[in-house]
Amino acid sequence: MVAMARVAALLLLPVLFESVFSISFFLPVNSRKCLREEIHKDVLVTGEYEISEQANTKTNLKITDSTGHTLYSKEDATKGKFAFTTEDYDMFEVCFESKSPMGTGRVPDQLVNLDMKHGVEAKNYEEIAKVEKLKPLEVELRRLEDLSESIVNDFAYMKKREEEMRDTNESTNTRVLYFSIFSMCCLIGLATWQVFYLRRFFKAKKLIE
Repeated sequence: MVAMARVAALLLLPVLFESVFSISFFLPVNSRKCLREEIHKDVLVTGEYEISEQANTKTNLKITDSTGHTLYSKEDATKGKFAFTTEDYDMFEVCFESKSPMGTGRVPDQLVNLDMKHGVEAKNYEEIAKVEKLKPLEVELRRLEDLSESIVNDFAYMKKREEEMRDTNESTNTRVLYFSIFSMCCLIGLATWQVFYLRRFFKAKKLIE
């Protein structure tokens, strides 16, 4: 059982990396930098941030979805953690904004460290093991079970998106076909009308019988 759990963990290891987001960057004074990430519905997201302190500089942190709904907000942020659960598949934005009365160029850039986890990696399995009194192997199996469920949900979502795209393509092709037939009928009708009009015109001028 232990060997099987380790093999499964190795096979699913690349997927774990996709659930962890870690980045460090410099934030110039009086500037705003945002990071975006797409996350599925009903997914736990946790994060930890640390911002280097600078005199006379205040840095605000704000996390919003595509509709502008605020999921987390912290003014004068320096170090902390956040957590939220997504309500729908959406694009989420994490923004850091630096403000200082000193002006650009007079204050050094701030170093921002951000670690984000979502899905299986965001869960605290040590706490779950304590509450449910699970053995190490049972904890690992629980973790692999949750990860497998997450992978199945991802594949189901990809299949759904593929079906939606296929339906859209089929609908577009049908509309293009109908439009082409309509255009052809219009051209045939116009050509027929021109023939009869010219025939009546030449008859009126007695150029043809």
